[in-house]
Amino acid sequence: MLTDNFRLALRTFWGHRLRSVLTLLGIVIGVATVVSMMALLQGLRNKIDTDLSGLGANGFQLQKWPQGFGQFDWDKIDRRPNITLADFEAIQKQLPEVATVTAEAYGVGPKKVATAARETRPNVQIGGGTFHFFDTNALTVQRGRSFSESEVQGGAQVAVIGMDVAEVLFPDLEAVGQDIRISNRSFQVIGVLKRQGGIFGSGYDNSAIIPIPVFFDLYGKNRSLNISMQAWNTQGLQRAQDGVELLMRHRHALRPDQESDFTIFSNESATEAFNQISSVVTAASFGVCLLSLIVGGIGILNIMLVSVTERTQEIGIRKALGARRARILGQFATEALVLSLLGGLVGVVIGYGVAFLGRWGFGFPTDVPAWSVALALCMSSAVGLGFGIYPAARAAGLDPVEAMRSE
Repeated sequence: MLTDNFRLALRTFWGHRLRSVLTLLGIVIGVATVVSMMALLQGLRNKIDTDLSGLGANGFQLQKWPQGFGQFDWDKIDRRPNITLADFEAIQKQLPEVATVTAEAYGVGPKKVATAARETRPNVQIGGGTFHFFDTNALTVQRGRSFSESEVQGGAQVAVIGMDVAEVLFPDLEAVGQDIRISNRSFQVIGVLKRQGGIFGSGYDNSAIIPIPVFFDLYGKNRSLNISMQAWNTQGLQRAQDGVELLMRHRHALRPDQESDFTIFSNESATEAFNQISSVVTAASFGVCLLSLIVGGIGILNIMLVSVTERTQEIGIRKALGARRARILGQFATEALVLSLLGGLVGVVIGYGVAFLGRWGFGFPTDVPAWSVALALCMSSAVGLGFGIYPAARAAGLDPVEAMRSE
């Protein structure tokens, strides 16, 4: 019986090809949306995992500002004390659990970087850092070198620039050893960073990093620093974070019942922040999918009602020849199920195509999770069956005599 029902369903679709294709569109769009969006989200997760592993599993950062998304009292957070060089020096001297520590300064807005012949657009990020800046941020100096500890302490006017800046200012020259101007002050380029790309590293491709004392001379000290650190190993990461938290609470004279007025941001924190974003995007994707599937289900309901009306005499003859109610019900329910499954399969193919284009055309590590395919097909089948039950029940309930009389 099941084989006959499938054969009859396929024969019916082939006999009304255009109508069937138009009916499938809602199902196809819904399933393709789920599969492609989940592939893109998985690719984003893969990219973030790669970038975070580049930052080092034992790395973390102390900041004034909170990370992630949520309801924050920004006025209260703005009143938090700034993270200062004194905090950096205290961590460096008092916490042996921390292997390397760097003070970083940002927050001056995008700037132009120029030479005598060329200049960038006003979109270059200027950063100031101490000696271990490039180590704690997992940045590789591809050409030249990073600044030395003596250059940091002496406030030398040297700079390490990102690859994008180097390509704009020195398209035909070696950038190392050349002079550039930042905020009307001359700096010698001593290094060019390896291109980062990715989610977290792309900002450094369009950046210029200078020793932090020179940064303060140019832009002032009235700002909160970021302090980037690395524990000796991943096993000691939590101990190092706890040590930093206890030290900062002591320095800020916080009572045990008071919440911390700073944020410790680790790779785990970044993952949690991304998970918050991805959960919202996932929910939105399923919302779009559900709407598309409902539209497709209405189309299936419509075509099945039309099919029942067109085949009233056929149904009457079959019932008169002994077909039972369950057989008629199964026939039309199978047609609805097969129609939705076909739409689901086409949607899966399109979703895989979008994922392939993202990987092939943009180098994005898209990956289609198997659960998203299974879920999309289950949803499309459920919608098809749900919207196909009423027409099937209506067909099964026809009186054979009245059905044979109809024209």
